[in-house]
Order: sequence, then structure tokens, then C-alpha cells
Amino acid sequence: MNNESELRIRYNDINRGVYFIGTTPPKSDTPIEQVETIAEKLLERVSDIDFDGLIVYDIQDENSRTSKPRPFPFKTTHDPRLYSSLLNKKSSRPVITYKSVVQSNGDDFDQWANEAWQEFGVRDIVLVGSPSTKNSISLPLADAYKTLVDNNNNFFIGGVTIAERHARKGNEHLRLIEKHQQGCNFFISQAIYNPQATIDQLTRYAIECQKQNIKPQRIILTFSPCGSEKTLEFIDWLGVSVPEATSLRILNADNPLFESIRICSNSLTQILDAILPYNLPLGLNIESLTNRKEEIDGSILLYKLLRSTMDSYLANKELSNLLAK
Repeated sequence: MNNESELRIRYNDINRGVYFIGTTPPKSDTPIEQVETIAEKLLERVSDIDFDGLIVYDIQDENSRTSKPRPFPFKTTHDPRLYSSLLNKKSSRPVITYKSVVQSNGDDFDQWANEAWQEFGVRDIVLVGSPSTKNSISLPLADAYKTLVDNNNNFFIGGVTIAERHARKGNEHLRLIEKHQQGCNFFISQAIYNPQATIDQLTRYAIECQKQNIKPQRIILTFSPCGSEKTLEFIDWLGVSVPEATSLRILNADNPLFESIRICSNSLTQILDAILPYNLPLGLNIESLTNRKEEIDGSILLYKLLRSTMDSYLANKELSNLLAK
């Protein structure tokens, strides 16, 4: 088994993007042989696209974050480590595994990490803290990072970045720098439907890195298609900022899914136009927030469109650098 994260090596080249497909483990009442079939089906769907790896989320109830009712009922899932391990073996691609540390304490978490490495072959981890400051927290996020950094296994550690939080508090760029000092080497954004919030946050981050003379860490931008009012409700429930005009455009379109794909594609172009001059290393993560076939197929189409956009921007940037020499 590989004792080093493949992604750590790939992340070193800032001139190339890194590209992921995001997914969730099957519900915990799914029989294990069916879990294998679901993994195979997912990999079959993405077999004709070129991607660097997969991301497996750790789904939590999150009812403490908002008083709004959850549009889709919460159901527990299989252990993300198990699903990551299956996808890794079946695809031979790296898999980033999310871990919510909210129910953990230090010793439990260290044991979780050792099992993740030894039994499940997990090398790449994104830690997620509490969805709400109201929760009582036995393992703060900073302590969880320290536990992973001090662990004998050489995990490649990532964190979450939320542009909406920057819009509210104005300090997400400083949080990224602090998380990097705590051991994070990459960040994955929440789903983007408000490109300006992302532009503001990333511009601020890039300038702060220049000011402090530190190397910016890779930011992976997440996009999710939306094909129905229910999905849009869920996106809103998750805390994703959707400007009013954007919601109206999706809901009033003849084909909401097609419109949301157009909006996501346009958002990425706006973001790249604004932040490419700052030399931030970038990546993409495309996820489907529901298991509706239409939205899963839409996410694969969105992946193709966004990847070609980012590749083209990065290639043109390399060309400009050559001409400048």
C-alpha cells in the first residue's frame, strides 16, 4: 500500500489544476454488497472523464446550525473511510475523506486516524469543525489538526473554506493562514453560487499571503448543479449564499438544471478572470447534492465544462508567462 499521499506530489505544480468528483457514502441501512455496487456504478458514470481523485463527505445532521427544517430528512451513512477505501481500490485514484470532529475527543480521534491509515488506506483527510458555536465541543478543530500532525502516519491534511463566512466576518483569509500554520495544505470550498463572495475572499487571501511573504495553499472550488426547487432549498439550508436573481433564474427557467449549469460555468469564468493574476494554485470539485439521476448526469456535464474552462485559463496563463520571459 502506498505510504505517501499521491495528491501531495500532484499539488506541487501550481501551473496545473487538480480535479475531483465529490460524493457521499450510501445510507447506513444499505447492505454492504450493495455499497460495492453503488461505488462501481459511480465509477462507471465517470469512467469517460479524466479526474485526479474523489472526495467522500462525512454527512452530519447539522440541525444546530439553522432553525429551518431540513428539506431532505437526515439519514446516517456508512463510514466514509469504508466508502473511500472501496472507491480507492476500484478506481486506483486518491480519495479525500472528510471527517467531522464534533463528536470526537482526543484519544478517540487518534484511534480513528490510525484505523483510517492502517485499515482503510486513507491518506488524505479534510477536517470539519462544529456547524454551530452553540454546540458543546469536546475536540476543537485546532486540537484535531494537531492530533493529525502529531500522528505517526503522514496524512495530507486539508480544511474547509466558506466564502459566506468571509462575507459576514471579513476574516476567512486569516483563518486559512492560521489553518495552514496548524497543518492544512489545501482547502475545499463550500458549493459556490455567489462568485463575488469567493472573489472577495480569495483576493484578500492572495494579497495577505503576498504581504506576509507566505506561499498560498491550493484552493479547490466546489460547484453543484441544481435541477429543482427542492435542491435549491437544500443548497440554501446548507448555508450556501444564492443571490436572489440567481434563484429566480433557476426556478423560472424552462430547464432549471441547464440554467444552473450555465450559472456555475459563468461563475467560474468570473472567478478565474478576477483571481488568476494572483497565482493562487487552484482546483475543482464537482458534486451532486442529490441522488437524482438527472442531477448526477448534470454534475458530470458540469465537470467537463468547468475542467475545460480551468485548463484553458491555466494554459493561457503559462503562455503569457513564456512570452514575458
